[in-house]
Amino acid sequence: MGVNNLPYERYRAAGNLIFVSGQLPIDPETGEICSENISEQTNQIMHNISEVLDELNLTMDDVVKTTCFLTDIKDFELFNQAYSKHFGKRFPARSAYQVAALLKGALVEIEWVLSTK
Repeated sequence: MGVNNLPYERYRAAGNLIFVSGQLPIDPETGEICSENISEQTNQIMHNISEVLDELNLTMDDVVKTTCFLTDIKDFELFNQAYSKHFGKRFPARSAYQVAALLKGALVEIEWVLSTK
């Protein structure tokens, strides 16, 4: 079984790509959503993915694609400001969608595709 006995893995490699399951803005100390603020939630997700990157000996430069889910597309500008601060000169390709709801009432979730080359 995968994460917390749920039927998925935190990440999975296929060739030189690593597909990371959607990351929610979960505070690892409490197991709960970190805030009700889109910017703070985005920053928490970026912090959480940095732990995955460290585990894999990768950096944000190795992120080639993200898929971003927001419960309100009107939050996109604030989300984008927080998101963009975590990358260097190059950004990954990205898609962003408004969705009806996310687990635990999160405002944002991000899926990641990483390259090991």
